[in-house]
Amino acid sequence: MFLIVGLSLILVFPFLPNQVRLQMGQVSPSDIVAPRKIIFESKSLTEEARRQAEARVTDVYDPPDPRVARQQSNRARQVLEYIDSVRQDTYAQPAEKVAAVAAVSDLNLSSEVLTQILALPEPAWRAVYSETLYVLNRIMRDPIHETGLADARRMLPGAITPSFSEDQAAVVADLARSFVRPNTFYNEQATVARRAAAREQVQPIQRTIERGQVIVRAGEIVTARDLEALEALGLLQPQVNWRQILGTLLFMTLITSTLGGYVIRHSPGFWSNGRHVMLLMFVVLLFVAAAKLTVPGNALLPYVFPAAAASMILTVLLGPQFALAMTVLLGLIVAFLGGGSLELLVYVLASGLAATLSVWRVDRLATFLWAGVWVVAAQLAGVLAFRLLSGVPWDMLSVVQIVLAAAVNGGLSVSLTVAGFFLLGNLFGITTSLQLMDLARPTHPLLRQLQLKAPGTYHHSLIVSNMAEEAAQSIGAEAFLVRVASYYHDVGKSIRPYFFVENQMDGVNVHDRLDPKTSAQIIIAHVTDGLELARKHKLPETLRDFIAQHHGRRLVTYFYRQALSDSCNGAAVNPDDFRYRGPRPQTREAALLMLADSTEAAARAARPTSAAEIDQVVQAVINERLMEGELDACDLTLRDLDQTRKAFVRILQGVYHPRIKYPGETQPSDELNQVLIDA
Repeated sequence: MFLIVGLSLILVFPFLPNQVRLQMGQVSPSDIVAPRKIIFESKSLTEEARRQAEARVTDVYDPPDPRVARQQSNRARQVLEYIDSVRQDTYAQPAEKVAAVAAVSDLNLSSEVLTQILALPEPAWRAVYSETLYVLNRIMRDPIHETGLADARRMLPGAITPSFSEDQAAVVADLARSFVRPNTFYNEQATVARRAAAREQVQPIQRTIERGQVIVRAGEIVTARDLEALEALGLLQPQVNWRQILGTLLFMTLITSTLGGYVIRHSPGFWSNGRHVMLLMFVVLLFVAAAKLTVPGNALLPYVFPAAAASMILTVLLGPQFALAMTVLLGLIVAFLGGGSLELLVYVLASGLAATLSVWRVDRLATFLWAGVWVVAAQLAGVLAFRLLSGVPWDMLSVVQIVLAAAVNGGLSVSLTVAGFFLLGNLFGITTSLQLMDLARPTHPLLRQLQLKAPGTYHHSLIVSNMAEEAAQSIGAEAFLVRVASYYHDVGKSIRPYFFVENQMDGVNVHDRLDPKTSAQIIIAHVTDGLELARKHKLPETLRDFIAQHHGRRLVTYFYRQALSDSCNGAAVNPDDFRYRGPRPQTREAALLMLADSTEAAARAARPTSAAEIDQVVQAVINERLMEGELDACDLTLRDLDQTRKAFVRILQGVYHPRIKYPGETQPSDELNQVLIDA
């Protein structure tokens, strides 16, 4: 829940101190200066250019319809025939003839023109009759829009034969004018399509703002173009509303819960480790906050955002399953901040997955360099694939910018990973593989001290490390961690080495001069001595846990039984005086170290001569630890224990293999064969 709320607050609320709150039409209270140079796609300039392109497209009309010309020509002939019949009526008075012609709805002539038409001589009327039809047909051949009807009628006098007198030409023009109609009509669908095509031909306009350039001056009215520049620079506080808050909260809840379920399924014990949980939340919140600063309103910075660094850090510190979940989460959030950009989602996912796979097993620093190379390659491949599929136009400048951004991204991701690898590992107490590699060196001061002061213990630790590592590999545990832990688990014996049988090279057992309780306390003290040395040499807490847990809460059985034998009343012996302080092994790796330590000691005491005898020794030790409850706090399964048994047998067979007895060779004395298994 804390993670969901934290992510929602970062995404919804502005947290930049230099952001301003302005609205279009508002008066700017101060000068606002660009803090950096920026090149971005100007939506306002692009939209303005597209509107101008639309405005330049004239209305589209259909071709002239010949049916309209024929219809009007036929109608004109009918009306002229009617006028001719009225002229031939000898019984009607002139006024009645004028009224009869004026009643024709198509004609819009004054009484003077009608009187003039009725008074024309027959030859003149015939000429007017023919010329009217000719002029009408000629005018109607040309396109006549609804808005251009008046212009077409004004062109009539110019189309009349020059041989006509002025009065006759006027009569022809008046008659033809009554029958001129539009013959071409507005095509809305074609006009919209042509204007849309004109919009699409306008390419996005890039706007450049130089560092120090005044975007809006004090006292000026804020325009849409000003707001666009402020938003591109990240200087404009976004307007927050409840719908946005609830939507963001729902989005974060959905993806975080889904990915959290994935983590729980693959690492059910993760949430019980407070430091690991804090590390995961710290990395997630840190990189989401960085994405909030770099992604919104920027054209190129999102491609520089080092999302792959988060994937690599979590892979080496927590494991690949956490890195994969983080990569998906961060990719969705970056796409969300980028306005739902599918390209940014592909970019982040490709780089994060490549980073996770590249540093799955880190055994040297060069691994990070190669990881950076793979990150750059994955980013470029992702962008190339997306743009080829989407058909997004690009030029050489954009290609160079993306390549440079990917290169910077890869280098920045590697640098942040190496820095975070050490800083976060130490801050949250997580032992990294590179730390383990350094601690595994035989020249480490603590191991060097163990070699010189307790060579028998050092040799014992080497065999235990081989056994524990082999078992860890067989059950899928952290093999390198348990190997290095095995080197240091008995470093406390270097304080008083000759109290431990593996270091008693002269055959003298100092415990013969001590009472059982004192001997047991000295044996038990090698754990606390080891923890003190580990703290002095700044060993990671993970390795200190191995030292504390490798004997669990077991009894030092040899001396406890000796004390019972020496006591007149066995009840007077307190078992706690002979018991290790623990705790019991809390992890699979610590349990494997305990089993390897006990098994190697038991095998050294029993000196098995065959694989069957070795298997009996190993099985007896595992069964004893199970019955004592020493494995109750870890999550080793019966199948894991069976695989562990087989791994121990394989290693011990190489140690206790049959040897040819040379002539004159004697068996070791019983005193030298006596060992303290519980030590």
